[in-house]
Amino acid sequence: MNGVRTRKGAGKSPNRTESQLNGHANPRREESQSNQPAENVFLFYPNIIGYSRIILAIASLYYMPLHPRTCSILYSVSCLLDALDGVAARKFHQSTRFGAVLDMVTDRCTTSCLLVFLSSAFPRWALLFQGLISLDFASHYMHMYATLAMGTSGQSHKKIDQSRSKLLHLYYNNKTVLFIFCALNELFFIALYLLSFSSPILSPSLLPSNNGPGSSSQPGTPANPSSLIFATPGSAWAMELARANKMDSFWPWVFAAVSFPVMAGKQILNIIQLVKASKWLAEGDIEARRAQGLPKKK
Repeated sequence: MNGVRTRKGAGKSPNRTESQLNGHANPRREESQSNQPAENVFLFYPNIIGYSRIILAIASLYYMPLHPRTCSILYSVSCLLDALDGVAARKFHQSTRFGAVLDMVTDRCTTSCLLVFLSSAFPRWALLFQGLISLDFASHYMHMYATLAMGTSGQSHKKIDQSRSKLLHLYYNNKTVLFIFCALNELFFIALYLLSFSSPILSPSLLPSNNGPGSSSQPGTPANPSSLIFATPGSAWAMELARANKMDSFWPWVFAAVSFPVMAGKQILNIIQLVKASKWLAEGDIEARRAQGLPKKK
């Protein structure tokens, strides 16, 4: 009898206890999970860096209309921290889906806010800037949704198979390429922002008019603010604007010229990402319709 019982016991899988066979959870596994320390994903180091980026971005938006130097510094630091949160996530093993989404949403929002300002600074090019905002949001949303709907469970939106797109695979998997494209893309728009305060070629309102020295051809522009905005000509804002209008446009032009090809390449990648994600979703739709027996034969 003992030998029979032994053989019967050996026939059972060692990973399936009696409680599991009855539909209950493994008490030992539950005990091991309860012994693990509780974690707060919202307080992970990479996510704290993400919150800092948001604060810096909001501060840069506050200074954006009138203080180009302060705004550029705050905005640039916020963008550079984008590379630091990834390093922290890998070092402390704190890569999370929340952190990935927070990082992407912060990137989209900060760049869009800067492009909105450029639309008002360069009205003739407003349609182009609006198109860039739409392309940026559409491509990343479509790509994220396609990854969640069609990818494997827990697949990151940065995990791109070479068979789907070699360019996107290189862009997302090579950290150097990703940093260069993101950094120079932001640098181009920052350079345009500085040129709106320093280059009469792009901003004719900076040209002096016959109304007096230092005045602008357009009331309410940085060179000649409206009296409703500045009650006292000697205010701190007026002095800052006077310095801003004397900014040298040489370096902003250099930054814009150097970063323009990379910025253009980034927009091409956005188009590729949008097209590839759309095709991926369409493939999933066809498979789902075939599983449902559609289209039905007449």
